[in-house]
Amino acid sequence: MAALAPTLSERLATVQGEVALALSDAGREQSEATLIVITKFQPISLIRALLDLGITDFGESRHQEAQVKSEELDAIDLRWHFIGQLQSKKARAVARYASVIHSIDRNNLIDALTSGASVEGASTTATATATATATATASASASPVGVFIQVNLSPDIAQTSDAARGGVAPAEVDRLAERISLHPGLQLLGVMAVAPLGEEPRPAFARLRQISESLIRVVPTARFISAGMSGDYRAAILEGATHLRIGSAITGLRPVAE
Repeated sequence: MAALAPTLSERLATVQGEVALALSDAGREQSEATLIVITKFQPISLIRALLDLGITDFGESRHQEAQVKSEELDAIDLRWHFIGQLQSKKARAVARYASVIHSIDRNNLIDALTSGASVEGASTTATATATATATATASASASPVGVFIQVNLSPDIAQTSDAARGGVAPAEVDRLAERISLHPGLQLLGVMAVAPLGEEPRPAFARLRQISESLIRVVPTARFISAGMSGDYRAAILEGATHLRIGSAITGLRPVAE
């Protein structure tokens, strides 16, 4: 008789156990890692089941899908993390429900998050200025949006396969950090990356750790590292990852998009 497939709770327990072991092996405290379950294409029922299992951080990469889920679960205490490539014209809409955005990699995205001009479609300088002023006033009284600078770790960023994933060159991180620091509505948390295709993940995450250490010297509070997915989260933890973005290892096979 074929073995039964593990249940959602069993998969979650397995990942949590492996995360705990990796943290212990790295000499780190168990509280140092935040588990974000990626629920792209997954139904609301699965998110509710994960909430019942104690998960409170969820990651989405498509705005339209994430917005629907956030509206349906609006009354529930949870945190949405936006992890996908973000269009400037959708930035402000994403910031309305996402507590954290992991994919900041260009100036106009930073400006769109804080000015609102690209969402409103302002056609004149006067209108754009008025919108920015109103948004800045609102941001002063609202909680800032947490952001990670996405770094492209590929030795050759021009490679088509890795370039499509987004991210800035390591040398550009400090410049973006300075830009973010100009906006009180944004809180720079640290750096984020995906291991390059065709490369062992741990050396790549070691480079990300070095980039993080350099950034901390510029922005001491930006001490977090968003790295590690279903296939490489142990390597990420061993190199200091604090925010793990894990999907299929917990949720099972992703449903086919309609």
